[in-house]
Amino acid sequence: MEITKDGFIDELNRDLAYEFGAAVQYVQHAATVTGPEYDAISKELIIHSNEEMMHAISLSNMICDLDGVPTTDVAERQTSLDSKEMLEQDLGGEELAISRYKERIAQAESLGEYGVRRLLEDILMMEEEHRRDLMNSLGK
Repeated sequence: MEITKDGFIDELNRDLAYEFGAAVQYVQHAATVTGPEYDAISKELIIHSNEEMMHAISLSNMICDLDGVPTTDVAERQTSLDSKEMLEQDLGGEELAISRYKERIAQAESLGEYGVRRLLEDILMMEEEHRRDLMNSLGK
């Protein structure tokens, strides 16, 4: 599917809203997850939150470099009172991010935005690491 520069900026802004939302969700989940089996991942969720904000900064800069305006929207996030369900929600968010960034990388390539592609690849690698952390904590 062919994408325009404006369409690409719109998609980057959707990704940005997801990053903002993921950071918020991770903070909430880190504070509310309970049980000794989740002690290690609770600390890791704070790291994930900080990394999601780094992604948001990177995306904001990309959007500005492309002559767009970064959004301040925050995507809807999920909550639960069950610790395992929280981690499943986080895993689902990472899987969505991975699929979206794979699309965005292909779009950057098609637009000849090779620097943007490289930055998106860095974000993708970190999202894949987050997925591995969550899968390990869930015994998957």
